[in-house]
Amino acid sequence: MGNRGISLGKIFGIPIYLDYSWFLIFALITWSLAVNYYPLEFNNWSTAEYWIVGAITAIMLFVSVLLHEIGHSLVATHYQIKVSSITLMVFGGVSQITKEPNSAIQEFWISIIGPIVSFVLAGIFFLLTLVTKTVPPLWAVIQYLVYINLILGVFNLIPGFPLDGGNVFRAIVWGISHDFRRATRIAATVGRILAFLMILLGVYQIFMGNLINGLWIAFIGWFLESAANAQLNQQHIHDLLQGHTVVQAMSKNFVLLPADMTLQKVADDHVLEAGRRFFVIEKGGFPLGLLTLTNLKDVPRSEWPVKTTAQAMTPIEKLHTLKPDAALSDAFDEMTMQGERYLPVVVDGQVQGILSNESLLNFLRTIQEMIKGTT
Repeated sequence: MGNRGISLGKIFGIPIYLDYSWFLIFALITWSLAVNYYPLEFNNWSTAEYWIVGAITAIMLFVSVLLHEIGHSLVATHYQIKVSSITLMVFGGVSQITKEPNSAIQEFWISIIGPIVSFVLAGIFFLLTLVTKTVPPLWAVIQYLVYINLILGVFNLIPGFPLDGGNVFRAIVWGISHDFRRATRIAATVGRILAFLMILLGVYQIFMGNLINGLWIAFIGWFLESAANAQLNQQHIHDLLQGHTVVQAMSKNFVLLPADMTLQKVADDHVLEAGRRFFVIEKGGFPLGLLTLTNLKDVPRSEWPVKTTAQAMTPIEKLHTLKPDAALSDAFDEMTMQGERYLPVVVDGQVQGILSNESLLNFLRTIQEMIKGTT
């Protein structure tokens, strides 16, 4: 239900989005190529040629990243794992895979295919350089794409989350140990160690006078360390939720609102006065959908007096619903990977409760307090 960026359509049925941060990195890459790289490599072009070729190269770089992510997505789909979207952003791209693979071999192939695609692209572009030498600008773009796809493939094999190499390493440890949680902890720890080494290398580069490269290396190291730490935290939460079901954490304190109630009345009587953040919309005793503050904000305030809850809600058929006896750890994975804040719990067509970020957090706090009380 969140805003994923600018929609670019679908490829193989998978929605493609362009995050707004992409424009920043696109501008930086274009500027760097037009001002630094191409003028040094080709000194007889006009200024306009440098900028045009730089922009085309930046676009083709992200096309390469997109193909890399499509590789992940197609293999995941082959294993019956749904891919909800692919988003291009400041750090490249990310495939939103809706659940963890069911086995080590599945994770291995889903993860390794990305670098394989990058290496194959490097090989294809290398062959193209052999037949484009008579067109210098085109040859320059293709030559750069050979280099950058090789870098992309090698860099992604670094065994640290969220890089493909981190998942490949976890798959190997998982296959040997037959313990997914242990494999996650080992892979994340190794990733953190490598990230700290990158930070130290970056600092060393800065002190040696190589400021720009040093900052980039240190920044990438910091990013990888943060991602690995987040993976460890997520695994810790997953362990705490293990053995518990949705019914234990869901909130039964939700409000049913009629489908013809205006959004202005919802805002005045239920949001501002009662402090509620989500509502089940019903008609004739049957739930129609879920109305959240996000839905409310998506409607211009001037339309609140005339727009109804039914017009602003997310229809229940478009929501992922849960069963009360569903594993809470699986529901947590669903909410994390899909970016959902509210999931209705439904039995025989009736909403029994809402699993929200808030109710899940309160349940985790209760578990942690119980653990502390017994130690």
